[in-house]
Amino acid sequence: MTTAPRTPPSHPPPPPPHTPLSRNRFVSILGGSAGNLVEWYDWYAYSVLTIYFAPSFFPKSDQTAQLLSAAAIFAVGFLMRPIGAYWMGVYGDTHGRKAGLALSVALMCAGSLLIAVAPTYAQAGVLAPALLVVARMLQGLSVGGEYGASATYLSEMATRRDRGFWASFQYFTLIGGQLVASGVTLLLVGVLSETAMEAWGWRIAFVIGAVLALAVYWLRSGLAETAAFEKLGARARSSALALWQAHPREFLIVVAISGGGSCAFYAYTTYLQKFLVNTSGFERQTATEISTATLIVFMLLQPLFGALSDRVGRKPMLLLFGIGGMLVSVPIFSALAAARTWETAFALALVPLVLLSAYTSISGLIKAEIFPAEIRTLGVALPYAIGNTIFGGTAEYAALWFKQAGLEAGFYWYVTA
Repeated sequence: MTTAPRTPPSHPPPPPPHTPLSRNRFVSILGGSAGNLVEWYDWYAYSVLTIYFAPSFFPKSDQTAQLLSAAAIFAVGFLMRPIGAYWMGVYGDTHGRKAGLALSVALMCAGSLLIAVAPTYAQAGVLAPALLVVARMLQGLSVGGEYGASATYLSEMATRRDRGFWASFQYFTLIGGQLVASGVTLLLVGVLSETAMEAWGWRIAFVIGAVLALAVYWLRSGLAETAAFEKLGARARSSALALWQAHPREFLIVVAISGGGSCAFYAYTTYLQKFLVNTSGFERQTATEISTATLIVFMLLQPLFGALSDRVGRKPMLLLFGIGGMLVSVPIFSALAAARTWETAFALALVPLVLLSAYTSISGLIKAEIFPAEIRTLGVALPYAIGNTIFGGTAEYAALWFKQAGLEAGFYWYVTA
C-alpha cells in the first residue's frame, strides 16, 4: 500500500542555527540511532530465522502452514505497538527523550532473551508458542516506543540545515539492524548444518541481540537531553485525547503515510526472503544472500535521500515514493516470481527499494516536524504505530494467506493499493 498525502504546516524542532554538529551532538545522534540497530536486529531476526525455528514451536505440518503460524505471532508484536507507542510516547514527553530511549532498548533485551531460552513444542507443548507470544509482545512494546523516541530525539538534536541528512540515520541504523541479522544468519548457516540450525543454531542470534541491547542501554545512559525538551519547563501530561483534539488532521496524515510506507517496507524487506524461497524457488542460503545484498544498498541510500530532502523538500520525496510505488509493485513482484538467477532477482528487488528510500530516509522527520515539542514523541509514535499495525504488521500474513489460497497475485495488487 503506497500513499503520498499532503504534509501540513510544520512545527520543526528548534536546534541551534546553521552551525556544524558539535562532537557531543554527533555522539548523541549516534546513541539515539544505535538503538534502532539493536531493536530491528531482534525484530528482523525473528522474521529471517522463521524458516529455521518454526518447526520447534509449532506441530509438524507443511512449510507454508508453519510459516503462517509464525507470521501470525509476528503480527502479535505489531498489535502491541500502539500500546507501546502510547505508553512510551507519554513517558518520553513527560520524563524526557533520553528516558524513553533507555526503556525501549531494555524491553527489547528482555524479549530477545526469552526467545533464546524458550522451550520447544516437543518439550513444553502449547507453552512454547505461548512464551513466543509473550516475547513478541515485549518486543512490540519496545519497537512501538522506540520509533517515536528515536525520531523525536534525532530531529531535535540535528541542525536545521542538515536535519534530513542526520534524521535519515534512523532508518540507516534500522536497516543496519536487519543487515546484521541477515549477516549473522548467513554466518550461522555457513558454519552449521541445516539440522543444527533448526535444532539450536537459531538461538545464538537472539543471544547476540540481547548482548547488543545491553551495550546500547549503557551508551544511552550517558546521552544528553534535547534542548527542545528542557525548554518546555513545567508541562501537562500528554495524552491520546489531547493529541487528537489538538492535531486531528496531522494524526490522520501520519497514520496514512505510515500505513503505506510500512506495507511497502515489509513487503520488500522482511517478506522478500520468504518470497524468493517459497515462490521463486531459490535455496534458503541463496535467498538470504540476495536479501542481504539488497539491504546493503538500501541502507546506503538513506543518507543520500535524506540529504536530497534538505535541498528539494519533503513533499517531492513523498510524491516520488507514492506514485513510483504504485507503478512498480505488480510488475516487480510478477518478475521476481519468474526470476531464476541471483543477478536478476537482485536487480529487480532494488527497484522498489530505491523508491521506498524516498520515504524511509525522512520517515521519522516528516512526522516530528508537524507536532509541537510538548506532544511530539506521542504525536510521532501513536499514529505511526496504528498505521504500521494495520498495514505493516499484516503484510507478511496477507502475502502468505494469498499464496495458500492460490491467489498469490492478489498480494501484488494489495501492495499497490
